[in-house]
Amino acid sequence: MLDGTFTVPLAADLSAVAVGSLQGALFAAGFKRLDLLGVAIVGIATGIGGGFLRDILLGVTPAAFSSNYYLITATLAAFVGMLLPRLFQRLDPAVTLLDALSIGMFGAIGATKALAMGMPVVPSLFIGTISAVGGGVMRDVMLNIPIALMHVGSFYAVASMGGIAVLLTMLAFDLPVLAAGIACVVVTAVLRLLAVRFGWSLPEQRALSRIRLRRQRQVEAAIDEAVSTGAIRLPEDPEKPEPGEDPRRPDDE
Repeated sequence: MLDGTFTVPLAADLSAVAVGSLQGALFAAGFKRLDLLGVAIVGIATGIGGGFLRDILLGVTPAAFSSNYYLITATLAAFVGMLLPRLFQRLDPAVTLLDALSIGMFGAIGATKALAMGMPVVPSLFIGTISAVGGGVMRDVMLNIPIALMHVGSFYAVASMGGIAVLLTMLAFDLPVLAAGIACVVVTAVLRLLAVRFGWSLPEQRALSRIRLRRQRQVEAAIDEAVSTGAIRLPEDPEKPEPGEDPRRPDDE
């Protein structure tokens, strides 16, 4: 059992929540079927979702419900992101950097909190990852988006797991929790930013995409060959007259 957890000042924690809500609202604002309230709710869920899922899995009162500041911050950030989307699109590099730091903080807090409650290393790794990416997962569920297409492609979960793995390794050598937490944040942020810069994604995802594309091309080629050989006859346009047939309709006379 860990003697303490990785903690950050309340202002930093609220900033991480604000960044998550801001990004969630910016993303949801692109869906034309959502009204203003829907965009705000999605943004709020994105900001507090990771910590909420973490605390539910740990069986404790969600931190977002233990203070007024979390919900107020998430709500204000969601409305700001909803009302000023063009401004934050111009500030996308800065928002991406803050987001990378925030998922590192959420991962470190979640993993150390699980360890402090007596959980083994592997479940703590899982809890930390859920804490880091849970807000995005809740957003995708609310918007009916395939979750795997969101987080795997953007390297969210992998970056978070890499940072948490460094944290757990350092704790195994009895290094200070603060140093391990800072290392987790740095490694997670670096992996996330490199993934954005170079477009990294998991090999399995690219392989599956190539397989689907290859099969689609094979099917199209088989259909074209069957049509050219006469094995398949496409339905003719009923409006097109047969050769030698009077194009005028009987009722035209």
